[in-house]
Amino acid sequence: MRKQNRNKTEDELKKAILLEKSRGTSDSEIGRKYGVTFRYIEQIITTTQGVNVSAFKVSKKIKRFHPKDFKEEKTTVWSFKQRGDWATHSGEYRGNWSPYIPRNVILKYSKPGELVLDYFCGAGTTAVECKLLARRCIALDINDKAIELAKRNVNFDIKSHQLSFFDEKLEVYEPKLMVGDARDLSFLEDNSVDLICAHPPYANIIHYTDSKKGDLSFLDIEEFLKEMSKVAKESFRVLKAGRQCAILIGDTRRKKHIVPLGFKLIDVYFNAGFKLRELVIKRQHNCKTTGLWYSNSIKYNFLLLAHEYLLIFEKPKQPVVFNLKESGVNYDLVISNLENLPLKRKLDKFETTTVWIFSERDFEQRLNKNVIERYSNGSDFSVITLDFRTNNGINLDNFDKPEGQKLLFIKSQFLNSNLSSLNIEQYLKKIKDIVIRQLPHINKGGFLVIQTQDVRLNGYIEPLAKRIVDLLTFDNLWLKEIVIVTQEETNSKLEPLENYLKIVHQYLLVYEIKK
Repeated sequence: MRKQNRNKTEDELKKAILLEKSRGTSDSEIGRKYGVTFRYIEQIITTTQGVNVSAFKVSKKIKRFHPKDFKEEKTTVWSFKQRGDWATHSGEYRGNWSPYIPRNVILKYSKPGELVLDYFCGAGTTAVECKLLARRCIALDINDKAIELAKRNVNFDIKSHQLSFFDEKLEVYEPKLMVGDARDLSFLEDNSVDLICAHPPYANIIHYTDSKKGDLSFLDIEEFLKEMSKVAKESFRVLKAGRQCAILIGDTRRKKHIVPLGFKLIDVYFNAGFKLRELVIKRQHNCKTTGLWYSNSIKYNFLLLAHEYLLIFEKPKQPVVFNLKESGVNYDLVISNLENLPLKRKLDKFETTTVWIFSERDFEQRLNKNVIERYSNGSDFSVITLDFRTNNGINLDNFDKPEGQKLLFIKSQFLNSNLSSLNIEQYLKKIKDIVIRQLPHINKGGFLVIQTQDVRLNGYIEPLAKRIVDLLTFDNLWLKEIVIVTQEETNSKLEPLENYLKIVHQYLLVYEIKK
């Protein structure tokens, strides 16, 4: 009898939560009122609705078909303060991406009338943009309820003369939406797709169904990557040579440390044969930086994840050769100098998310202060700057820092120069050599911070932050944070490069020395 009462109470709780959702009550309010977790609310919604949505029965009257004052992104940092609410776009479907992302990708890497594929359709954001931008589209999702939602979102009338975003007269194409598995694109011929534009689920973070077979959102990291390798292989097969595949992915945390899911996914697509044309940072704006969050960020020394990676891969026109090696490498061309970075005054406020934005005027000074004060309290730290061989500074090869330091900060000032693959290998070896030599002198519980940035070689991105993470696999190093650092309003100041985005972001790889 007691079990029946408990079941009845559980049923009543679910009905009450669904009633609250139908009234538009927020998840946080429901959680406080009924003492339930976000994941519990999510499970109820996916079980009863068949799809993970934040609101029920959302209907939208179209006020305009295109965003106001739209400008294509010119740099590698994309930041959209407003999510985007033109046409039928909304944030109803949990985890869907801002329509500004597929709009930029579609405009940059396809032409009117070409075929765009989205194999993680969700609520149909990409399909809607294809219809608005005069592209043909095939969009599929493993969840039939998601496809039903997407079909409602693309069900609007637009005439060719309303595609006023363009100067030429264009045809309106109705997207083809279907239930399907991204790992099996056998219905598509080889080399038949002009662009792939997709936002996969992140490993076991947001669940999009009630455990439907084949739903990758239920898989943990290693299994997720294994299944994504099948997606990558199919992507390579169906995509035309010389064309692009854009994937949005974010990192995750385990035991208060970063798991670099974005970097791991790069390997998955590399192994399928792709090259990396661009690595874009998508900044998130819904991150708290004040109040209790600010206090806890300082107290517990961790940052709120505020960025995702938009990985724009390309299927090379020629087969990729993976075993290119250069002989006779002179690694002495890159040297390490011990530097003194005086801190004139203490910071009045720390950065508390994984995206740090500083003005050009005091960029390095504010970056240095945030690193040194957060990870060493301003004392017992060493700063090493890597550069091409010069006569300045102290050659660290003949210097050992006494034990007991809290922080080793490695900076790289020359990576914005024109570099060769030889320079890159020199740089990576020097990083590893320094870490091996200096790691014993850092206190357990102390930190190693490496400042680096991506570079472009022969038209493709060399993801140096990823390469360093792959390189530093020592047992006593634990990747705590990946921080993105950039300057204010860079997009409006820069002229676009021909065919490429301007690299305007750097990384801080923050490692904790295991106790």
